[in-house]
Amino acid sequence: MNQSKSESKDRKKSNNFYQKINKKAVRKIEARQQRKEIWFVLGMFGMVGWSVTIPTLIGIGIGIWIDTHIPSPYSWTLMLLIVGLFLGCLIAWYWIEKEGTP
Repeated sequence: MNQSKSESKDRKKSNNFYQKINKKAVRKIEARQQRKEIWFVLGMFGMVGWSVTIPTLIGIGIGIWIDTHIPSPYSWTLMLLIVGLFLGCLIAWYWIEKEGTP
């Protein structure tokens, strides 16, 4: 009896795994078909651009606020600009990987 429950759980895990793989494959096929459209390419550039720009601007804004309110020998604006830029690049990389575009 224990063995049948174990086999049943294994089958469910296996089916779940195959469903995830199938879903990703369908998504990649659809992405490849859409790649040919100029609007998709322009949209991808916009998404990557905003993914980098917004965290960078947030970092600059927080850095300026810290520099004006808290005296420090360090430039928080410059440090948070770099952190925001790095974070934005990570976000853009994530989206490019998710869409499966080169």
